[in-house]
Amino acid sequence: MVPVKSFWLAILLLFATPSLFAQQTDSAYVRQNYTKIERRITMRDGIKLFTSIYIPKDQSKKYPILLNRTPYTVSPYGEQNYKTSLGNFPAEMREGFIFVYQDVRGKWMSEGNFDDIRPQIANKKSKKDIDESSDTYDTIDWLVKNIKDNNGKVGIYGISYPGFYSTTSLPGAHPALKAVSPQAPVTDWFIGDDFHHNGTLFLADAFSFMSTFGVPRPTPITPDKGPKGFKFPIQDNYRFYLEAGSVKNLKEKYFADSIRFWNNLFAHPNLDTFWRARNIQQHLTHVKPAVMVVGGFFDAEDAYGTFATYKSIEKQNPGANNILVAGPWFHGGWVRGNGSSFGDINFGQPTSTYYQENFELPFFKYHLKGEGSFNPAEANIFITGRNEWKKFSTWPPQETENRTLYFQPNGKLSFDKVQRTDSWDEYVSDPNSPVPYQDGVQARRTREYMIDDQRFAARRPDVKVYQTDILTEDITLTGPVLANLIVSTMGTDADYVVKLIDVYPEDSPDPSPNPRNIIMGGYQMLVRGEIMRGKYRNSFEKPEPFIPGMVTKVNYALPDVAHTFKKGHRMMVQVQNSWFPLADRNPQKFMDIYQADPSDFQKATHRIFHDVNNASALTLTVLKP
Repeated sequence: MVPVKSFWLAILLLFATPSLFAQQTDSAYVRQNYTKIERRITMRDGIKLFTSIYIPKDQSKKYPILLNRTPYTVSPYGEQNYKTSLGNFPAEMREGFIFVYQDVRGKWMSEGNFDDIRPQIANKKSKKDIDESSDTYDTIDWLVKNIKDNNGKVGIYGISYPGFYSTTSLPGAHPALKAVSPQAPVTDWFIGDDFHHNGTLFLADAFSFMSTFGVPRPTPITPDKGPKGFKFPIQDNYRFYLEAGSVKNLKEKYFADSIRFWNNLFAHPNLDTFWRARNIQQHLTHVKPAVMVVGGFFDAEDAYGTFATYKSIEKQNPGANNILVAGPWFHGGWVRGNGSSFGDINFGQPTSTYYQENFELPFFKYHLKGEGSFNPAEANIFITGRNEWKKFSTWPPQETENRTLYFQPNGKLSFDKVQRTDSWDEYVSDPNSPVPYQDGVQARRTREYMIDDQRFAARRPDVKVYQTDILTEDITLTGPVLANLIVSTMGTDADYVVKLIDVYPEDSPDPSPNPRNIIMGGYQMLVRGEIMRGKYRNSFEKPEPFIPGMVTKVNYALPDVAHTFKKGHRMMVQVQNSWFPLADRNPQKFMDIYQADPSDFQKATHRIFHDVNNASALTLTVLKP
C-alpha cells in the first residue's frame, strides 16, 4: 500500500500511464474496443459485491477473464464511464481479455463488512463461513456462467492489497482459475509487510494510510462521498511525528476510537492469534493454478511478502507450477514506468518493459489462451550492481555459499574473524533525537529511501559504521541476509537497525545530466535495511526485557537481496537504534510502547561487541563465480 497525501493520489498512481498523451490514447482504445457492464454478484451468504466488467466488442472468438479484486475502488462508476486503461499495462489491454474489477466485501459499492487481511476459514461448515477465498470462488463461478463468450479460463492479478486478494484465490481455487499472479502481496502484517517489521510499528506508513483507508463506511458509497485525505498540520513528517510525542498521543488527538485498525494495534501489541489468523501462508496448500509471484527488491511496502509467498507455496506444494520474478523495483515499479532507474541508481536497461514483454503477458497468454510459449526459470532475478537478469533453478540459488562478514575494531569489516578478546563500540542513543530514515525534509515517506545515499546517517555519532577495504573482486549476494548482533544496553529495551550498503569509489562519475547535483564519488547506496524490536529477539509472542549491561544476542533476518558489490567498491554496514519516522520510537525501557507517554522516552548507552568470543557479524548468501 502506498501512503500518500491523499487516498486519491494512491489510486491515480495505481493506474497511471507514462504520459497524458498515452493516457488519452488508451482511454479512446478502451471505449472503442470494450463494452462495459456493471453487476452486483451475490455471494453464498447473500452479500452482493459490486463488479465492473469490460468485454471485448470483437465477438469473433471467446476470451479468458482477468480478474482484479481491490479495496481501492473500481472507479469510475456508471456503465457510461470507462477506465482510461485496462490491465496492468497497455499491451495487456490490447491483447484482449474480459477485464473484471471488483470492490471487495465492505469497500465502496460492495455490501458487507470490511476486515483488514480477512482471516481464512479452513473448514467452512455453512454458507455463513465466508472469507476472501470463498468470495473469489463465488465471483469466478458467476462470471464463467453468466458472461457471454468467455472461454472458461480465469486469471487473477493484483499489486499490494490486490496482491493479497490474488493469493487468497489459491486455497480451494475454482476449477476455472488457471493462472494467478500475486504481485508485492500483503502477507504478514506483524513480521515484515507494510505496518510492522519484526514487531516494530512502521509509523509513517500506518498513520498516513489508515487515516483515510481505515475510516468506517456504514453503507456502500462512491469515492466522491468517501473520506478525504488527512491534512497534516506540519509538512515536515519528522517534526510532525516527533512533536506528537507518542503513538498514544497520535491516537488520542487524531483518531480516538474511530479507526478500528489502530484500536487493534493497541489491543494486540505482540504476535498473537489476531495476527496469526491474518497470515495467509499457512493456507497455501494444494495449489493447482499456475502461480507467478512478482516483486521488487526496493519495495518499501511488501518486499517481505513477495519472497514469503513464493517460499510458502514452494515449501508446501513441491509439484506446483510456481515461479518467482524479482527486479530492481519500487512498489509496483514493474508496471509503473520502464524500470531503467530508481532514485539515483541507473540499471542500464528498461527492466519493467522486459518484465511485461517476457513474463506477465506471456504468462497469461499461455495459461489462459493457450497461445505462444512460456518457459521461464524457477527464479528470474535482476541483479543490481552487475545490472543483468539471471535465471536460477531455485531461490535462493543452490550455487551459493554462506559467508560471514565480521565487524572489526576501528570501523573495519572483514570476512576474517577478529582475534581480539576485548573489543566493542560504545555510544548513546536518544529517542528524543532519533536517526532519520532519509536525508532532507519530506512531507511524506518516500519510496526512494530503499536505495538512497546513506552518507547523512554515517555522520551521526549514534550510527556505528563498519566497512571493508576496497574489494579486489566482485561479490554477488543472492538470497537472505542474517544479522547476528552481540550487544548490550543500559536500558531494558532497544531497537536495532542494520543496513547493508554499497560504497562507490571516489572517482565514480556523476550522472549526466545531473540536475540535482548528485555526487556519486563515495555514494553509499542502501542495498537492504531492516529493524528488529529487541524485546522480541527470542519470541514475538512473549517479549523479554534486556538486563542492563548484559551481553546479549540479537539475531534476525533481513529480506532477500540480489546485488553485486563490484571490484573497486566497498561493503558497508551501519547499525543504529532508531529509523524515524519510518519506525516508531522505542522508549528504551521495557513496556507496552502503545501506552508510552513522552516522559517514558530515555537515553541509553549501547555497546556493539566485535571480539573473538562476541563476534557481531552478517551472514551472507554469496553466489559462487
